[in-house]
Amino acid sequence: MLRQDQFTLDVKTNDQGLTEITDQIQSWVARTGITCGQLTVFVRHTSASLTIQENADPDVRLDLETFFARLVQENPSLYRHTCEGPDDMPAHIKSALTDVSLTIPVADGFAMLGTWQGIYLFEHRHAPHRRQVILHLIGE
Repeated sequence: MLRQDQFTLDVKTNDQGLTEITDQIQSWVARTGITCGQLTVFVRHTSASLTIQENADPDVRLDLETFFARLVQENPSLYRHTCEGPDDMPAHIKSALTDVSLTIPVADGFAMLGTWQGIYLFEHRHAPHRRQVILHLIGE
């Protein structure tokens, strides 16, 4: 019988960067009792995004953060939308270049991530934020 469950994960960020949320997601998936299905992870913001990346070596996170900082400059002279601060328009661009939703298969009651894969919220603003990540699981 097909079932579904939904949950809002509240994620606090301190600054720009990657925050791993794998454990919270895996724990919720296990609690649903759905053992086989499809998980959708969606962030409800336009200045943050989601990604699946290596979670073994912290240098991967640092290199990604450094790359995005160089790729999308926080220079107000480059943008028309500047009313929310110099990091806002660059945050929108970074979000457009990454993902706001992920689809992950679930088997044996867990999201089927690879050995070194983790799910991350990618905060693109400097100020601390509370981000909502919607988890939706459908399956049996």
